[in-house]
Amino acid sequence: MAVKKIVTYGTPSLREPSKEVHKVSSKIKTLVQDLFDTMYMNNGVGLAAPQIGVNLRVFVVDCSTADEPLKPMVFINPKIIKKEGATLSQEGCLSFPDAYTEVKRYNDVMIKALDRNGKPFVMEAKGGTLLARCLQHENDHLDGILFIDHTTNRFEADKVLSEHNLPPVEVDRILDEPELDKELGK
Repeated sequence: MAVKKIVTYGTPSLREPSKEVHKVSSKIKTLVQDLFDTMYMNNGVGLAAPQIGVNLRVFVVDCSTADEPLKPMVFINPKIIKKEGATLSQEGCLSFPDAYTEVKRYNDVMIKALDRNGKPFVMEAKGGTLLARCLQHENDHLDGILFIDHTTNRFEADKVLSEHNLPPVEVDRILDEPELDKELGK
């Protein structure tokens, strides 16, 4: 289909909540293919529609690794229905070119969504795997939440953002996550 321009941090649309998809139409199927084309062209493992300027509740992931061979997956109108445990990891985002910082995430998640044909499914990702973290990261995009909102160190994140000519962390957007802090012993 087409490789689209990825919206970078500082663009207001990245902070807007996305709208539900009411019908998995040919337009949505084209959007899904555009997301995959754009994600692969930019060497990503996930991409949400808001990252290409489309505020609809759609994201794609391909988190295949040598240890965990997976198929590319489509999530339409996803909802995380269970989350447990906690993990720390270095995370980046295609909307933050080359900027990585440590964030807090749930170790295990269960998500329900529609696939590319509009068929509902439920899946679980456990053990703080790349897939578990990616599902949370991309799902956040649909609510206008960015990975830096989960930062463990605002000052370190600001330093990294500055080094990549990106705006600083929006302090009022940093999430208060007492359940993750408790799990992590903070």
